[in-house]
Amino acid sequence: MIDPTMITTSTVLDGHRIVRSLGVVRGITVRSRSVLGNLAGGLQTLFGGQISIYVELCEKTREEAFQYMMQHASERGANAIINMRYDANEVMNGVTEVLAYGTAVVVEKV
Repeated sequence: MIDPTMITTSTVLDGHRIVRSLGVVRGITVRSRSVLGNLAGGLQTLFGGQISIYVELCEKTREEAFQYMMQHASERGANAIINMRYDANEVMNGVTEVLAYGTAVVVEKV
């Protein structure tokens, strides 16, 4: 698996030279909150401030997409990912797709 420190939102990885580009890699997950979770989130909105139950869901969802992206890059033979991004879309009411994507590369230290 790729070391998370070898993933960047930049087009270069400091201290490394790109030897080969392996193309776009992605990790996608689709999640929803349970009925009880939505009820708890709804109650939290009554009091204002951070809605922790949704923050936790979003964090877990992004982390899962990130892990899938790293796995996809490893399967391609990459040791780094550059130009990494997230995208999210609502598939239907209460169901969200999160995509982590970037360019898989092979790098070597300079």
